[in-house]
Amino acid sequence: MGLFNDSNVNLDVLKKRAYNLRWAEVEEGVIPLTAADPDFPPAEEIVNAMKDYIDERCFSYTPKLGYESFRKAISNALYERKGEQISWEQILPVDSAARGMFVIAKAFLQPGDEMIVFDPCDFLFREACLAAGGVPVMYPAKLNEEGHIDLSGIESCITPRTKMIGLCNPHNPYGKVYTKEDLDTLMKICEKYNLYIMNDEIWSDIVFSDAEFNSIYVLGNERCSRVLSVFGFSKSFGLAALRIGCIYCTDPGNFEKLVNASDVMSTAGISSISQIAGEAAVSKSYYWVDEFVKHLEKNRNFAVDYINEEIPGLKAYKPQGTYLLYVDIRETGMSGLDFTESLKKHEKVALVPGGHQFFGDESEGHIRICLATSRGILKEGLARTKKGVERILAEGGR
Repeated sequence: MGLFNDSNVNLDVLKKRAYNLRWAEVEEGVIPLTAADPDFPPAEEIVNAMKDYIDERCFSYTPKLGYESFRKAISNALYERKGEQISWEQILPVDSAARGMFVIAKAFLQPGDEMIVFDPCDFLFREACLAAGGVPVMYPAKLNEEGHIDLSGIESCITPRTKMIGLCNPHNPYGKVYTKEDLDTLMKICEKYNLYIMNDEIWSDIVFSDAEFNSIYVLGNERCSRVLSVFGFSKSFGLAALRIGCIYCTDPGNFEKLVNASDVMSTAGISSISQIAGEAAVSKSYYWVDEFVKHLEKNRNFAVDYINEEIPGLKAYKPQGTYLLYVDIRETGMSGLDFTESLKKHEKVALVPGGHQFFGDESEGHIRICLATSRGILKEGLARTKKGVERILAEGGR
């Protein structure tokens, strides 16, 4: 039995526990290809590590900066998987990657400071900036002729108030990975204007065989002193409910600012059992991630071909990473929200709409589809989507 066979998706459990637009939040009979969260159970090693910890029946306080063994395991994984040379002493476990983004913004943005946020991009960049009292400046993230995100206009967005640029690599929702040349372009801009980079690499494990992931640290640690990075365990390992993430950097002074902004010394921090799970993930469970990526690549190839060849009026971008499919629906004449509401009501398939709420104004006229499920569920969800599009086009789009 393979790890990612259709039979390994336990719908009975998912319908009780999978929230955030997913199985536990939709009506019976609806297929949710929505939030970026796998339908498959995580690696056995992670579960066993948690059981062993619980069996010892001690739930005392943890070190304020996190378990040393967990921090060292993250450091080792960052180097082995991505070539990032990050001292374990400058890695701070936090309760989710999302929390890490808010900590970075709090540490380095003052009220009124501007942060350049790509549009479309995950809404957490914008919301982290706003929570710190900053002003998000939305940069239209168009694709150029080579299929990369066009960075040529970023410098025109910079003002005396600009303090930070948000980098999502691989990019959500396009699924694009950045070239070394693109990363160098961003870094040169930041060096010229003395800007920080909020570097979100939560998707860096999910990169397909026809692409290559380049971390910004390929530019060298000395140049990356202004980079403030976040990683999480929900996408790669399917551990969203445990809320495991970390933030890290190469500059000791900047790390101290992150610690102070995180409140881990007083009221915040990551739970002990989440750290145990996280350590088992990065030290024992990457075989699971690698098999997951193989399954996802097959799902990606199937879904992109099906949408572009079988569903009239829709165009799917082919992602290089992530398990998210960004789809242009503008030929239907509907907004993303109206389109997804129509399909959920009539065809019983739930998708994520583009638009301001999730990805920014530039994503209007698009939807996002999660591929992290079984082939059977994906096929049925896409067949329902096709039926819905044909109905909408027959009705003239409304």
